[in-house]
Order: sequence, then structure tokens, then C-alpha cells
Amino acid sequence: MQSVSFDAASLKILEALQDNAEISNADLAESVGLSPSPCWRRVADMKAQGVFKGTVLLVDPLKLGLAVNVFVHVSLQQQDKQSLEVFISAVQARPEVMECYLMTGEADFLLRVVIEDLPRYQEFMLEVLTQIPGVSSIRSSFALNQVKYTTALPVKHLERQNEKTK
Repeated sequence: MQSVSFDAASLKILEALQDNAEISNADLAESVGLSPSPCWRRVADMKAQGVFKGTVLLVDPLKLGLAVNVFVHVSLQQQDKQSLEVFISAVQARPEVMECYLMTGEADFLLRVVIEDLPRYQEFMLEVLTQIPGVSSIRSSFALNQVKYTTALPVKHLERQNEKTK
């Protein structure tokens, strides 16, 4: 993986855009202490280097009637390549699955599922998860309250790296 270096201004741009991707270039430049042209060039450079994976709007799940957040631990009968690929392919096709991670430890996968209610989750579990070939066990944990949620990645460690190289 290619490493990208960030100076203090670029880090400020990165933090600001993670907070509000819709900010105008003029407002972004002002907030980070640059004129608009150099600010725009830095953003363009970060895009070209692949720092930004895309721009999205975050939607409130409750406004869409998606009140249940479930963390699902799934274990497979075998952890061979084909079994992993079958499971991954199946969950990638499901819009209810917001995140899926291949894990170490007790379970093979950790999923975050967002769904309307408990009956719909039961249906999803019975009609989808248990029907995926190779699934041996499913453990579900229901989130009672979202204490913290962010999409912004931490960048302070990059500031420390810059200080070390000075």
C-alpha cells in the first residue's frame, strides 16, 4: 500500500471534508487558512492519490424506519476458500448488511445489519443467513442505543508523524 504524506494544511482539509463533504472550496480554504486555488489543488491531489473513496450523504436510519441495529457473529462449518467466498458473495448482495468483516476469534464473520424490526430480523435470519451454505452458527446482539457513530477517521497520528520528520 502506497503511503501518502500530509502536511498540516492537508490534514486540516482532510478533517474538514470528513466533517462536511458539501463545504464549498471557498469556505474550506478559509477554514484551513489557504487561498482557494491551493486548497482546490490539495483536494484534487488527495483525490488523485486515492485518499478519498467517494462522497456520500449520511441518512438517519430512523427516518427510514430502520430502528433495529444488529451485530451478528457467524461461524462457518469450514474456513476453506470456497466456503468463505460463498458467504461473502451472499452477504454482499444483501442491502440490510451494512458492514461485514472476516474475523479472528470465535466467529468467522461479524456483520452489522440494519432492519425495520425484530420480526423482519427473524425473517432475515431464517430466510437468508441460515440458507447460506456452510453456515454453522449465528449469534445476534441487538444494539440498545448508539452511543457513538462517526465516519471520520482519526488523523492526529499523521500530525505526530509530521513532527517526527521535521
